[in-house]
Order: sequence, then C-alpha cells, then structure tokens
Amino acid sequence: MILRLDRILTEMPPPSDPDPAGAARVQELMGGRFGEMSTLMNYTFQSFNFRNKKGARPFFDLIANIAAEEYGHIELVAVAINTMLTGATPAANGKPPSDAMSHLRDQVINPHHFLAGGQGALPQDSRGLPWTGDNVFSSGDLVEDLTHNFFLETGARNNKLKVYEMCDHPAARALTGYLLVRGGVHQVAYARAVELLTGADLTKMFPSPRIPTDKIPESKKHMDKGKHLKLYRFSPGDYQELAAVFTGPHPETGEPLEVVDHAPEGFPMHDLPPQPAVFAPDYAPEEIKEIAQKLRKKAGLPDEPIGEYADGDNGGIVDKVKDKTG
Repeated sequence: MILRLDRILTEMPPPSDPDPAGAARVQELMGGRFGEMSTLMNYTFQSFNFRNKKGARPFFDLIANIAAEEYGHIELVAVAINTMLTGATPAANGKPPSDAMSHLRDQVINPHHFLAGGQGALPQDSRGLPWTGDNVFSSGDLVEDLTHNFFLETGARNNKLKVYEMCDHPAARALTGYLLVRGGVHQVAYARAVELLTGADLTKMFPSPRIPTDKIPESKKHMDKGKHLKLYRFSPGDYQELAAVFTGPHPETGEPLEVVDHAPEGFPMHDLPPQPAVFAPDYAPEEIKEIAQKLRKKAGLPDEPIGEYADGDNGGIVDKVKDKTG
C-alpha cells in the first residue's frame, strides 16, 4: 500500500515565463527509457515479484523503499512540466473559439501537452512517445536486478545532466538539481548491495556519482544539507533492515551513509492557475469553484479550502487551513 502526503519532496519555484519547448525536453525525465516512470516501475515490479523475502529481507527492503521514493520523483517531474507550461496560453479571453493557441503552431513543442493533456505532464518521452512497460526489467535474479538498477540510475543521472544543460527555466533547474543528488543516492545504494552480495565494486568501474554534482549550484545546496548521504525510510513501521545494506562510506566523499528513519517532511506545492484555453480544469473554472464552495458549505467544512499552498511571492506558506477539529 502507498500512503500519500499532499507535499512534494523538494521546494519548487512558482510559475514564471512559460517554456513549452523546455517542458517537452523535461518529458524525457518522465517517460524516457531512463526516466522516473522507468525507475518507479522497475523497482515496483521487482519488489512485487521478490521471492524469499524472509531470507533476503535487507535487499527486498532496499528495492521496495526506493520504489516508494520514485513515486515522489514522478510527481516532481510533473510539477516542473506543469509549471513550465503555465501561461503558455492566455489566462484571460483565451477561450475557444478564439485563436487562443494559434501562437503555438510554429513553436517546437509537444502538441499533446495542449491537445490531450490539459496543458500538463504526460506519461511520454521527449519525442511524445508513450512510456512503455517494455522498459521494465524484473528477472527474478537478485544480483541481475540490482546490477540492472545500478546502470538504470547511471543512465538516469546522465539524462538529468543533459536536460539541466538544455533547459535554463527555474523549474527545470530546481528539478534536475534535486534529482541528480537523490539519483546519486540510489546509484550508491544499488552498487553497495551488489558489492555486499558478490564482492564486486561497480563504483570502481563506473565512479559513483560520475557527475560532479557539487559543481552544480542547484545540487550543491542539497549536498550541503547531507541529502547525498541519506536514504529515507518511506513507511511508518516497515522496511526496517535498510541499514544492513545502505552502510559504509560514500564512494566519492568518504562520509558515512545514513538511513533516516522517516520520510522527508516535504514542501507545499504552488496552486497553479486555471488554463481555460485547454479546459483545465474546465471551460469556465469559476463555475467549478462556485459549485465546490456550495458543497463545502453543505458538508460543514471551512469557507477556505483545507490544505497547504506555497506562496509564489516568497516561497513560504501562503495558507494552511485546518479542519474543524484542528
């Protein structure tokens, strides 16, 4: 089971100038062969299919727990894409049958973002091709799966650096800066698991992380907080044996690896505005808001929606409304 929290793993910037061409490139980190959907589904199916859990518990815990973090990574990629697409169509007087999207016709974009996706992220790669289950490798052989996972994380980090260099939008840079650090943790974790099982040190063949993460400003701020050393446990009470595998020195810095016995606190998301040109959330979003207010009142809920939202002006919390009992 997955316990979902209404927060994201790292702080993301508010919408600024739209960058639909950049958003099309970031899609590679969602639905590409080395994208976050691939890491999520590889580790998820390996954990589903894991046999002899009792006899190999620390390795099952490692794969299953990293799969949980990858769920949060696909959400982050979606947040970045949605932020970069916000404002690409007119906010006002941009409803069909006007020419609200005529300016996009000659741009290098992913048209599915506007035709099929409500100006939002899709399970596609940068070519607009859908993610496929053919990207999932789950052999049943633990050493084979762990070795595959190490190379999957290696390829994923290479792609993140390429996207970082191709996109200078603040959302793309914040996304890739964070994922480069966390992907490095997973790369180290799988390398350490292979070493403990077989004695083979993959990091000597493929230095991990090979990318000089500390030279990337958007990554270094996370390294300064030690996030390149921490493996979080995404469960209230399970996956207790992570420390048996995720242990020893970091292969690049020599600092001790650490299992954090809880999930990260996370950050509130920005409430992205409606985009009526693509009917997101509807042709007339103000009507949905009015209906929601009536339903909220009938249910005895507060006048203001319950939840946390990031403040676009200063990155803090603009609103946190508690329920009736809070």
